[in-house]
Amino acid sequence: MRGRGKLVDLLCDKMDVVCRCQGGNNAGHTVIVGDKKYDFHLLPSGVIWEGCDSVIGNGVVIHLPGFFDELEKNIAKGLTGWENRLKISDKAHLVFDLHQDLDGLQETVREGLKGTTKIGTTRKGIGPTYASKMIRNGVRVADLLDDFESFTDKFCNLVDIQTAAFPDLKVDKAAELERYKVFAERIRPLVVESVSYLHKKLKANKKVLVEGANAGMIDIDFGTYPYVTSSNCSIGGVCTGLGIPPQLIKNVFGVMKAYTTKVGDGPYPTEQINEVGEFLRKEGHEFGVTTGRPRRCGWFDLPAMKYTTMVNGYTAVAMTKIDIFDKMDEVKIGVSYLKNGVKMEHYPSSVKQFEGIEVEYITLPGWKTSISEIRKFEDLPQNCRHYIQIVEAMLGLPIR
Repeated sequence: MRGRGKLVDLLCDKMDVVCRCQGGNNAGHTVIVGDKKYDFHLLPSGVIWEGCDSVIGNGVVIHLPGFFDELEKNIAKGLTGWENRLKISDKAHLVFDLHQDLDGLQETVREGLKGTTKIGTTRKGIGPTYASKMIRNGVRVADLLDDFESFTDKFCNLVDIQTAAFPDLKVDKAAELERYKVFAERIRPLVVESVSYLHKKLKANKKVLVEGANAGMIDIDFGTYPYVTSSNCSIGGVCTGLGIPPQLIKNVFGVMKAYTTKVGDGPYPTEQINEVGEFLRKEGHEFGVTTGRPRRCGWFDLPAMKYTTMVNGYTAVAMTKIDIFDKMDEVKIGVSYLKNGVKMEHYPSSVKQFEGIEVEYITLPGWKTSISEIRKFEDLPQNCRHYIQIVEAMLGLPIR
């Protein structure tokens, strides 16, 4: 249920600050402005807007080599003024190359274990970094900037702990420390104490937009575990990843495609491993921005969307990419899950519970005409409007 970059870009016109609250450079958002195509992984999509500050919050994990590489690539495409608008939390944890190597090693080990399989990680080191954070041997941006001698100790301790557990992990401590001396000075002008920074903005009645990364169904707690990311990409991540209390959150906008996609392994009841899935992948250019992997494609999954609505409390949702249906004779909506012929009353909590599930579909007529140039709902073909209205009614939420 993706397409956030475009929506964030549309909303930024009215915002003073745009924030990332969780995840790392395992997320991928594309924003096209005129003839320029920006690809963002760590940078908030709002960074291209003059007059709008961008914050990488404390809940984000940052791979500094990847961060600077992403920055340089987007500067080459025309990004300017970022040095005055981009802020990085001093509480954010650092992703080291060793975390990325661990990601690959752990995925390889999983493949050989009984009763398990690979998760489909992006191998960007996100999971191992959050693991370091939770067992309290992680290293934060503040550690890098405050005292390099102390940073050296913390980094070396982290390396020793990880190499003891994974002897195949090789780390050149001296070379890494030399790199991070340079990174420290490059990043220093961008770093702020983000909680007080944001609360000053909120106290001054500035408008703050929080940009989610990753999809709701790969939330570490509420997703199809273990085929999930390693952070809370649901609404709770906004509070913990930025230090914003719940009562200050005014609107929660969900973003969903007119069909469903997934990158990586795990249960996917409405997946179409056939010509329909292939058509959606080709027409929708469904390849991951971060990994380039082909996305798995299928019909709209209403039970999954209802579930994420319960968790996130959306006030409205945006539907993207409905024009991908333009050439189809008919379209389907997965309206419920059936097990042994009985409708399931809740979303499955484990991989085992997905076994034997059948999807109940409704079939709707297509519209067989291009809608790519249409900008008003009332100008859409009747069958297209009907599709949107049915999803809207079944979700019980306005689609905007």
